[in-house]
Amino acid sequence: MNSVELFKMALGLQSPWFVEKVEFANKSKNVRELNIHIEFNKGAKFKDIKGVDCGIHDTVKRTWQHLNFFEHHCYIHARIPRILTSDGKIQNVEVPWARANSGFTLLFEAFAMLLIENEMPVNKAADILKVYPKRLWTMFNYWVTLALSKDKQSTVTAIGIDETSRKKGHDYVTVAVDLNERRVLFVTEGKDEKTIDRLKEHFDNKDVLPEQIRQVSIDMSPAFIAGISNNFPKAEITFDRFHIVKLLNEAMDKVRKDERRDHEQLKGHKYTFLKSNEHLSERQKKEREELIELYPKLGKAYRLKELFNDFWTFSNFEEAVSFLAYWCDLVEDASIAHFKKFVNMLNSHWNGVINYIKSKISNGILESINSKIQLAKRRARGFRNTTNFINMIYFIAGKLKFDYPL
Repeated sequence: MNSVELFKMALGLQSPWFVEKVEFANKSKNVRELNIHIEFNKGAKFKDIKGVDCGIHDTVKRTWQHLNFFEHHCYIHARIPRILTSDGKIQNVEVPWARANSGFTLLFEAFAMLLIENEMPVNKAADILKVYPKRLWTMFNYWVTLALSKDKQSTVTAIGIDETSRKKGHDYVTVAVDLNERRVLFVTEGKDEKTIDRLKEHFDNKDVLPEQIRQVSIDMSPAFIAGISNNFPKAEITFDRFHIVKLLNEAMDKVRKDERRDHEQLKGHKYTFLKSNEHLSERQKKEREELIELYPKLGKAYRLKELFNDFWTFSNFEEAVSFLAYWCDLVEDASIAHFKKFVNMLNSHWNGVINYIKSKISNGILESINSKIQLAKRRARGFRNTTNFINMIYFIAGKLKFDYPL
């Protein structure tokens, strides 16, 4: 078997395509290229979009970068026929080794996507493959966009929504996830009410009716609240448990800071009052008990903080509501300003807070996905292009199905 036949088998070519010749070229003193020239049989006909065999009108020369042959760069060269269709139009023939309008073969693109799938930054993959990063990003965005267009979302009923930044302190994007399938459904720029409008438009395109969304977990963003109310009238809002706990911890820390101004002994004890017992050493636990005894206001705030966490353990709705009302009364009696402000927030968002007992949903899944997003950001050293960032989120957390060769 000669080399031409070997490369024909390796490329999986079928009639009318065949390998005309294979040759090495010296690109420079230390770099050689393998060039594979592909041709088609004389007199061959190609089918148009209606399946009619059509004659060739003319040809266009094209080149595609293929997987390296050992350490040598490999390129495929071919004349691409343009046919005169049964409708009298000129149509480019699709070749079996590459997709339309790409400068890479399908196997090259599949390998590049495999590198990215294995958590290699796109710019690093481009460096290894010896191509410009922008070309690789264009290829990457093509496959993600194609997979997203075919993604089925018709069964979604419960969603979580949160925002994350493209780089520190800049350019937020809003992420919507399916809380049941634990995957990203939609990502869009911004964090205002219009992001929910765009989510609704996205669901319209995916045949998801607004009435189908029955549960939504969000933080207490007024923009998100208004957007959900306007676009998903049947959805019950649950305010994210982790967001509420974060606000309570902030109130606790403000009490500590107030006491710290008058008592030097409280310096360096921020996490002594914020961490749970399992994350504290025995020494830290003992220090906390001593400080609670020394500073009654701080002790009272800490006990209220710990007591509030019992709310999440209730399964009976009426009991949970009674407990939360009782806790709010205790805060009023304690007269701790920062905790009273927290209670005012609870009262303003009461239905969304107590709805957790029924729905048991939170943005914990989003927190997990956000950890993956932040890791991707660190590996890439930030994303200057928002489209690249959004498609990377789909890629790592959308559970999309890709059609490129395996």
